[in-house]
Amino acid sequence: MSDVQRLEEDALRHLTAYLPPMPSSTHTDQDPSTVPQPELSHAPSSSQTTAAAAPTGLPFVTLTYAASLDSMIALAPGARTSLSGAESKAMTHYLRLRHDAILVGAVTAAVDDPGLNCRYPDATILDQPRPIIVDPNGRWKGMGKKAYQLAAEGEGQAPWVVTTSQTFEKKSRLQDIDGDYVIVDEKDADGAIEWYALLRTLFVRGIKSVMIEGGATVINSLLAQPNLVNAVIITIAPTFLGSGGVAVSPAATQTPADGGGQRTNAAWLDQPSWKQFGNDVVLCARLR
Repeated sequence: MSDVQRLEEDALRHLTAYLPPMPSSTHTDQDPSTVPQPELSHAPSSSQTTAAAAPTGLPFVTLTYAASLDSMIALAPGARTSLSGAESKAMTHYLRLRHDAILVGAVTAAVDDPGLNCRYPDATILDQPRPIIVDPNGRWKGMGKKAYQLAAEGEGQAPWVVTTSQTFEKKSRLQDIDGDYVIVDEKDADGAIEWYALLRTLFVRGIKSVMIEGGATVINSLLAQPNLVNAVIITIAPTFLGSGGVAVSPAATQTPADGGGQRTNAAWLDQPSWKQFGNDVVLCARLR
């Protein structure tokens, strides 16, 4: 029996407008004909929120994470920190059910050791998303990690590790469980793997929707690229983690020098929708 509860119908409807179409293999607790599906054929109007279509040749990207009231996602660097209550935890597993893949950075994979599978009630191996770990420096060691073990036990898909040709070393054990290495050599101005190139590569390999869960570096970099993100879903826990924590706080931008060089907001959210999940509040929105 799953340790994750089912979501109520109103919660499902609240989320669905911000999600990609239901994968054909997905099992739900409702008749498929009654599950509300997002419309992708027209832009959202002021009176109706609908799922935003992914750019041509890219997967639908949902950026999602849990944060405290002071925008912290961890008590300190390297500290595993649980923020989600039972209801918002169930929401996370429902989101995993609705995506082809889950993506995290190598630091999050190493520190939190997440299983990156879906435990929503009635989910089968066919419903499991593909774990994707962005690891340009070869930090993540598959053996002994939860995502690797769950795949070996048939309770999750085998991970894909995104790395560069410079650091790539073929490790047969990953291929033994049907995992793989994805090589992306394009870099951004800061020397990190370029997001457009990464997402394009995943799309070519059959990933049509991806749920990006963290960590802070990943989240902050994507909040600055609204053209790549289709939906943002944030769980806000009723707590303050305090100074010294790991914050979601994308770098502020500045207007051109001829405009006075004024600081401007780092990111804006459009079409916000709020719903309480237990003691937590979940914000669904789009990046402007």
